[in-house]
Amino acid sequence: MSLIKEQDYGTPARSGEATVAVEIDGKQVRVPEGTSVLRAASECGIDIPKLCATDSLEPFGSCRMCLVDIDGRKGSPASCTTPVAEGMKVRTQTPELAELRRGVMELYISDHPLDCLTCPANGDCKLQDMAGQVGLREVRYGFDGENHLDLPTDSTNPYFDFDASKCIACSRCVRACGEVQGTFALTIEGRGFDSKVAAGAGGTFMESDCVSCGACVQACPTSTLQERSVVELGMPNRTVLTTCAYCGVGCSFKAELRGDEVVRMVPYKDGKANEGHSCVKGRFAFGYASHPDRQLKPMVRERITDPWREVEWEEAIGHVARRMLEIQARHGAGAIGGISSSRCTNEEVYVVQKMVRAAFGNNNVDTCARVCHSPTGYGLKQTYGTSAGTQDFKSVEKADVILLIGANPTDAHPVFASRIKRRLRQGAKIIVADPRRIDLVKSPHVQAEHHLRVRPGTNVALINAMSHVVVTEGLVDREFVAERCEDFADWERFISAPEHSPEAVEEITGIPAAELRAATRLYASAGNATIMYGLGVTEHSQGSTMVMGMANLAMATGNIGREGVGVNPLRGQNNVQGSCDMGSFPHELPGYRHVSDDVVRGTFETLWGRVLDPEPGLRIPNMFDAAIDGTFLGLFVQGEDIAQSDPNTKHVTAALSAMELVVVQDLFLNETSKFAHVFLPGTSFLEKNGTFTNAERRINRVRPVMAPKTGKHEWEIVCEIAQAMGYPMKYDDSAQIMDEIAMTTPTFAGVSFAKLDEVGSVQWPCDDAAPEGTPIMHIDGFVRGRGRFVLTDYVPTQERGTRKFPLILTTGRILSQYNVGAQTRRTGNTAWHPEDVLEMHPHDAEVRGIRDGDTVALTSRVGETGLRVKIDDRMPVGVVYTTFHHPVTGANVVTTENSDWATNCPEYKVTAVQVTLRHPAPAGMV
Repeated sequence: MSLIKEQDYGTPARSGEATVAVEIDGKQVRVPEGTSVLRAASECGIDIPKLCATDSLEPFGSCRMCLVDIDGRKGSPASCTTPVAEGMKVRTQTPELAELRRGVMELYISDHPLDCLTCPANGDCKLQDMAGQVGLREVRYGFDGENHLDLPTDSTNPYFDFDASKCIACSRCVRACGEVQGTFALTIEGRGFDSKVAAGAGGTFMESDCVSCGACVQACPTSTLQERSVVELGMPNRTVLTTCAYCGVGCSFKAELRGDEVVRMVPYKDGKANEGHSCVKGRFAFGYASHPDRQLKPMVRERITDPWREVEWEEAIGHVARRMLEIQARHGAGAIGGISSSRCTNEEVYVVQKMVRAAFGNNNVDTCARVCHSPTGYGLKQTYGTSAGTQDFKSVEKADVILLIGANPTDAHPVFASRIKRRLRQGAKIIVADPRRIDLVKSPHVQAEHHLRVRPGTNVALINAMSHVVVTEGLVDREFVAERCEDFADWERFISAPEHSPEAVEEITGIPAAELRAATRLYASAGNATIMYGLGVTEHSQGSTMVMGMANLAMATGNIGREGVGVNPLRGQNNVQGSCDMGSFPHELPGYRHVSDDVVRGTFETLWGRVLDPEPGLRIPNMFDAAIDGTFLGLFVQGEDIAQSDPNTKHVTAALSAMELVVVQDLFLNETSKFAHVFLPGTSFLEKNGTFTNAERRINRVRPVMAPKTGKHEWEIVCEIAQAMGYPMKYDDSAQIMDEIAMTTPTFAGVSFAKLDEVGSVQWPCDDAAPEGTPIMHIDGFVRGRGRFVLTDYVPTQERGTRKFPLILTTGRILSQYNVGAQTRRTGNTAWHPEDVLEMHPHDAEVRGIRDGDTVALTSRVGETGLRVKIDDRMPVGVVYTTFHHPVTGANVVTTENSDWATNCPEYKVTAVQVTLRHPAPAGMV
């Protein structure tokens, strides 16, 4: 595929039914009211020179290159800032305009380095293009006198340089930082000739609030902001469209290559999830795919104390099959199982669960998705009838009030966070329910209307109190409830009880009753109110109850079934939704259908040619318990580092140590591979051919930019293991696997690689009733028929602070790192987060004699780890926080076996701990 260059229309599109007819260079065009002359010209194929204008930013009018003549108007206005008017006649090319544009360009070039032939942006520079377009051949002013050519280059960022000598002060980078990203880290400092771009208060990019999203680099029309990879490798010459392999936003990217080497990843403007924006991980942190730590050959050993022995694929696959069959012969069919990965494609996940069910002969398959978001599936299926979020990301642009619970989008889902911040700047309100003061509580141009500092473990009491206010203050949408819901009367009696009032639960949640009432009124009285939530909802002992509680609240207020409303989970990893869709649970086949359903099971039995077990298999915690008991002895682990990511690490490693065969399929040797007997090298997203499904149910193509470095696709390896175990399982390519998924899974019935290549992406359900997909769910009715109100009793978690462990630990993520860090720790992202730290309120630190930077022992009833302290009043008193990106810290050494009552999702967010001083900070760190 040749290098893809998307058309830049100069200014954003305008919408609306009213249109305006205008004539441009003799061409008639009709465009929406409010459209700029520049965009109208672009839409009818007329290219007006421009430098400061781009269609991702509002018009600015600083460069004076896009001047036009308009009949009846004096002067030559900038076409980017001039809206069309009915009957307007515009001329874009006249001798006078050409002279004006050349004169402007002369001024730019007279203060710009003349190094085009050696400049890394040669051939990809708007200034160079415009100089050619206006016909500039000489600079009459010469190059003597005062200039900016000796300004320094800022090389502090690990991924791009800022060469101030090449800056034309067009403000595109400044505007991108504000309008697109919403960080406002850049500004124009000085006036007139002294104007220059500054990061923060005149410091370096690394010292500023810059989050390295790349929006400024992408917006820059010169080589002022330039990716270091382009400087080192040269300009790319071909493009492959693919999907980011980090968080659940699922951004579309142009992988731009020079030959077979990736030069840069550029967010794709037509990507429906990200619309041309990105974050530091997707934009820059792709180097792990070619990191020397990657293991590219299979390895085998008899005991975990033996050294690894590299082998050929045939030997490794034969060894796995033989040992699995031996274990089953001695201990029964249920003695082996598999774990699928949310970092793998739908096709790769599908074949793993098929291998377990058809070749292993049991339902012992689970996924990391259950470890983070299974309460979403359970709760939304009980209430609405489907196991996924209700809206698309774009829907938030119509929200008047956003209720954000247990999620930190600026760190975990940054591209979607930029959408939220943009909507807030337009006037929407946000209510944040979170123990920590996250960025969306207060940051530049963002101020939460309410910050509900809910105590960890008391979410259900909070949501019940909000529903209590809705019911007792007459805020129920009675018409919506009567037409579309059931079991409301029982729920209304339950939720109206005095024990659910904000006053009654104030002592439990820690939220003042008056503030909780005010926040509820704001949500319930909004025209459109949406609920966004994350792992701070699901990773609790009452995660499923909380999801049902949020579903109740949305139904009671009529906030379901249109744009700007709904109940929307922000999925953690890139394919959490997809791995759930593909049947990675021990009780569900693809499409969330129970294994006991004879009709559904019959469909798969006919296609797969095997009788399937109608009984649910083992979840991951059950596998571990059975391993320690000696009845579960063989495990296939696809792309998950369970020894680092799962709770109660001692219990996990004890289980792994007890098994006779642990097979790890991954990119790198990780903590789990220390307990493995076979290591099968995996493929990076740059080598995969398949699909990911993001948090909005959007199925996106993942296209390979190179052949697998290991010689095999991951799905091929799984199929070959199944065949070596005696089950015929073969596909010609991954497109064939998707065809089988579509054949067996109703919500994917209309999905194929050909369809996705044609339309870009679709959101399931995609079937005969919705051939182009379903952006908004439950429009005319719920999937289950009528929405169901469910009683949500608040049951306190068993994990509570004690005299021995008086603090509560909660965990989360940080922007620059991803999950267990296996990928991002092998990139320049370590410049921002080289280690996990423990955030602690000043009061809690002071009473323990702890200072900022001290190394402390973090201890719970199951384990202890050590890490440095960061004292920060964003934490409430009594609560501490850390991330889990670095294995040296191993935060899950201290998390416990507590889990959600319905799904066994671990209670990562509530662990009773004590913090004690180990080593004071070195001098100069305080």
